Amino acid sequence: MSDSENNQVIDKVGAAPASGSEAGVAMEISGIRRSYERGSLRREDMPGDPLILFEKWLKEAVDASLADPTGMVVATVDGQGMPFQRSVLLKKFDHRGFVFFTNLSSRKARQIDAGSPVSLLFPWYPLERQVHIQGRASKLGSLEVMSYFASRPRDSQIGAWVSHQSSVISARSVLESKFAEMKERFREGRIPLPSFWGGYRVEHCSVEFWQGGRNRLHDRFLYTRSDSGWNIDRLAP
Repeated sequence: MSDSENNQVIDKVGAAPASGSEAGVAMEISGIRRSYERGSLRREDMPGDPLILFEKWLKEAVDASLADPTGMVVATVDGQGMPFQRSVLLKKFDHRGFVFFTNLSSRKARQIDAGSPVSLLFPWYPLERQVHIQGRASKLGSLEVMSYFASRPRDSQIGAWVSHQSSVISARSVLESKFAEMKERFREGRIPLPSFWGGYRVEHCSVEFWQGGRNRLHDRFLYTRSDSGWNIDRLAP
């Protein structure tokens, strides 16, 4: 790229930072925004059970061909109160809670086992929607884990054996070499369930639905579990 072409690129995103300056200082992002025009939520739209609306919204996310419509951000905290987030895939949900699978020695698993509460976020941005769920997670039983593990693609089953999630490794080649080794080891027959792999069910105590609105007047409704069912409150945006 010539100097003149490079200068044109720099002009589009802001002045190039001086050598050694802090990254991002010169990049102008405060004006990046859009208006939310796709829909609204009213009190009469809210069913008595939050799972009814969640299932409706999830189906609409699938029908809209969103990338990873079952993708959710799982947040936990460590013993010092430091929050951690990561994206996983929702695999099942019902009145008992929301299910995902993971390595049982991973950081999120260790934090859940130590008593961390769990927050889930479904970021369906193209539909101008979000769903935020709070609750506590418990381990799934072995039969439920084995049933799901057997349904996974064979290479995904091998991948579960390869990765000791959240541990430090020296290079990607370590993973690739281990994958090739395990693929040969399990070349024939059924791949057994690793003892360090399982799943969790997040029992939801609150569910918030967020629908983007014009002029930043977003619609938010919070379901909170009570002894008699679910309380529903509208929240200010």
